[in-house]
Amino acid sequence: MSELLPNHLAGQWQAGHGAGTPLVDPVLGTELVRVDAAGLDLSAAFAHSRDHGGAALRALSYRERGQLLAAIVQVLQRHRDAYYEIATANSGTVKNDSAVDIDGAIYTVGHYARLGDTLGDRRHLVDGDAVRLGKDPLFQSQHVLTPTRGVALLINAFNFPAWGLWEKAAPALLSGVPVVVKPATATAWLTQRMVKDVVDAGVLPAGALSVVCGRSDGLLDALQPFDVLSFTGSAQTAQTIRSHAAVTQRSVRVNIEADSLNCAVLLPGEVTGGEAFDLLVKEAAREMTVKSGQKCTAIRRIFVPQALYDAAAEALRARLARTTVGNPRNDSVRMGALVSRSQLESVREGLAQLATQAEVLHDGAGHPLVDADPQIACCIGPTLFGARNGDRADRVHDTEVFGPVATLVPYRDSAHALALVRRGQGSLVASLYGSDPAALAAAALELSDSHGRVHVVSPDVAAAHTGHGNVMPQSLHGGPGRAGGGEELGGARALTFYHRRSAVQASTAVLAAL
Repeated sequence: MSELLPNHLAGQWQAGHGAGTPLVDPVLGTELVRVDAAGLDLSAAFAHSRDHGGAALRALSYRERGQLLAAIVQVLQRHRDAYYEIATANSGTVKNDSAVDIDGAIYTVGHYARLGDTLGDRRHLVDGDAVRLGKDPLFQSQHVLTPTRGVALLINAFNFPAWGLWEKAAPALLSGVPVVVKPATATAWLTQRMVKDVVDAGVLPAGALSVVCGRSDGLLDALQPFDVLSFTGSAQTAQTIRSHAAVTQRSVRVNIEADSLNCAVLLPGEVTGGEAFDLLVKEAAREMTVKSGQKCTAIRRIFVPQALYDAAAEALRARLARTTVGNPRNDSVRMGALVSRSQLESVREGLAQLATQAEVLHDGAGHPLVDADPQIACCIGPTLFGARNGDRADRVHDTEVFGPVATLVPYRDSAHALALVRRGQGSLVASLYGSDPAALAAAALELSDSHGRVHVVSPDVAAAHTGHGNVMPQSLHGGPGRAGGGEELGGARALTFYHRRSAVQASTAVLAAL
C-alpha cells in the first residue's frame, strides 16, 4: 500500500484515521500516495491557528512578513525539481505546463515579498485620506484596515496545486492572517509537499500554515465569524458554500472563483494572414492545449468576423494537428493528460453536449497517444468546434468543457460580437486582437464590466504580452456573474480581503498618531 500523506494541523503532523483515498498517475494508472483527514479535530486546529499563528503574524510588520515570504521563496526554489517530478506523476503535465503552476507560484510569492518591503514597518493600512465631520476641522474620520483575527480557509481546485495555494496564501500571510489550505484531492500531493517543505524549514510561526488533504467533513463547520474563505472550483460547490451556516449565519467573508466561458475576439477590419489574425490563432491554440485546457482562464469561445470564419478554422486546425499528446515523460509530447478518469469522462460528456449544437472542426480523438495506453491514460487530443449561428447555439455560451476544447463562432459586426461575448454571463478574462488602438481601447472598456481582466493583444506587443490565460499577481484575478463575483491578486488589492475596514473618528492629533 502506498504512503499515507499526513496533514499539518494545530502545529503538528497528523494522519487521518481512515484508509485514505489513493492519488493516481493519470497516464500510467499507478497508485502514488494516499490522503485522508477522517477523524481529525478541525475546530481545535482552526482555534490553534487563530490563537497562535494569527497572534504571531500580527505581531510582525508588513516588512517582516514580507521577509517570511522571501524565505518561503528560497525553500520552494531548493525543492523545485521534486515539485516537477510530482506534477508529472500526479497531474500528468509536460514540463512547460508544470512551470506555469510551479514557477508561477514561486513568482507570485516573490511579488508579495517585495510588496511587504514597500509597505514598511506598519501593522495596519490607512484607507484614503481623513475627512472632517463638521464645520470644525478638529474632529475627523479616518478609515483604516487591520488584519482579521481569524483564519483564511483556502479551498482550491485540482488544476493548479502549487499556484492555487500560493496566490491565496501569500497575500493572506502578508496581511497577518494564518492559512489552512484544503487542496482538491486528485492532485493534493504537490500542495502537501510544498507545505511540508515550508513547515519543516521553520520559516513561519507555528500555526501560520496548515494543510488538510482528502475528504474533510466538517471543514466549513469549524469556521467562525472573523474567518475568511476563498474558494476556487465549480459553481455547484460554490452554491453549497454560499448556503452553509458559516456564511448565512456567522457571516464568514467568502471569495468565489467559479466557472468561466472566457473568449478571444478578433476585431473587425483584420485580414487572413495579418498580424492580428495570426496572433489570435497562435494564442487560441496555445490556450486550448496548455495543461490540457484545464485552466479556469483558458479560451473556450473564439469570435471572428464572418468573412474570416473558414480561414480561422483552417489555421486553427493546422496548429492543433501538430499537437503531440501522451506521456509527459516523452520529450516529443506537447500535451499531457487530464488529471483523472472522472475528469476525462466529464470532458467526454461535455463534448457530446456541444456536438448537439456545433460541428466538429478538429477532432481530438484523431490524435494518437505517445507512450500511453488509451485504455489507461486519461489523455484526449484538442477538439475545436464551430457554431456558424452563435445566436442559436446556447450550449456554446452556457457549457464550459474543462479540457482542451473551444468553439469558433462568427459575428456580423462589432455590436453582434459584443452581444455574443456577453452571452457568457461574466468571465475571468477576454482577449482582444486587432491593429487599431482606438477600436481595441473602446472594445476593452465595453467588456470590462463583465470581465475581471481584458487582455489586449496588438502587433506592437506580440513579443511582450504575458498571455491570455496567464494570471499575473499585479493584475486582478476574478470575474463577475458566472465567474463567481470574486477578486484575487491585483497587487496590494489582494490584501483587502484579509483585512477589516473601520472608521476611526477622533481629533486630528489622534489620527496623526495612526
